[in-house]
Amino acid sequence: MTLTAKTRAEKSAAAMWADDQASKWAGMGIERVDEGSAALALTVEAHHCNGHGICHGGVIFMLADSAFAFACNSRNQATVAQHNMISFIAPGRKGDRLLAEAREVSLTGRSGLYDVSVKNQDGQLIAEMRGCSRAIKGHLFEETDAPMPRD
Repeated sequence: MTLTAKTRAEKSAAAMWADDQASKWAGMGIERVDEGSAALALTVEAHHCNGHGICHGGVIFMLADSAFAFACNSRNQATVAQHNMISFIAPGRKGDRLLAEAREVSLTGRSGLYDVSVKNQDGQLIAEMRGCSRAIKGHLFEETDAPMPRD
């Protein structure tokens, strides 16, 4: 049986989520996944805030990086971050519901390029991240028609 791209993305996300202790520990949840895209959310709690009383940049980066990870692994091909860059636009505040939406910009061979926007519940832009991925050996789940490894 051949899986649809959406079903493959959902199964890939479920397999990753089962072992992703870091994202769960931080309080993230998966909102949606599809081929080449993912959205994860987090409500900013007191333990996410820094000495300025705003959401720690590392927490925002972690949320964006996790959305990026679920997007670039959506084809059931094990993929890791090669490098990322984030720009902080506005502070996240305690009580904010942050949504990180990752989308694939380019996928060529084993290398991918993804943009991630982090916004609060009012749609205010909090941060923009660009992530570069690299496919490695392996798959997230057993699939009869598993995609061939990329060059």
